[in-house]
Amino acid sequence: LKSETHISDRLWPCEWLEDWTEEDFLHLAPSDEFYVWLVRRPNYQNDRIWALSVEDIDEDERYRQMVQNQICIGIFIMFTCKRLLWVITDKGESLTGEYFRDIILIQNVIPFLNDEENVIDPDEATFVHDKTPCMRANKTQHLLQDSNVKFWGNDIWPGNSPDLNVAERIGSIIKDEVEKKMLSETEDNRYREDILKVHLTNVLT
Repeated sequence: LKSETHISDRLWPCEWLEDWTEEDFLHLAPSDEFYVWLVRRPNYQNDRIWALSVEDIDEDERYRQMVQNQICIGIFIMFTCKRLLWVITDKGESLTGEYFRDIILIQNVIPFLNDEENVIDPDEATFVHDKTPCMRANKTQHLLQDSNVKFWGNDIWPGNSPDLNVAERIGSIIKDEVEKKMLSETEDNRYREDILKVHLTNVLT
């Protein structure tokens, strides 16, 4: 159960946004990062099925196979009312503060938000990311400020707030579509990283 503080933190952004207009929301650029796996992991929270036995679960809802040390690909996405930006992370890279700033922000997010082809108004575009360590780091906050990028900073985004992040929903759709394509593969192709990357790229484009 959530404490009173948790509840208050979760309600605060809702109350803050209640007077926003549709036009206000069109300036937001929600973002998220996640992994796409060869086989979706059994503990994936949205796929948990409670049953007394396997026979109680429809066959198409059962986990098809568990793969030891399976391959995954990391991806960062951000979208505006005009376009979707994605960055497939380098192999073996985790989203550390340095990688997030140097590769995700400096090379991708900041130029994207400054381009009128991607946003309604570069001066009004607002970067929205959840409060992961790489985002809430002071170096990251200062980089965005120094780059004149509007964003929801540590003073706006309470630590216990929910995602309130439609990019997470986009991520779920991407993972579902990639999973469908991987399930159509046979034999060795079913477990190859290059095939996974091809399907991920096709879904994104």
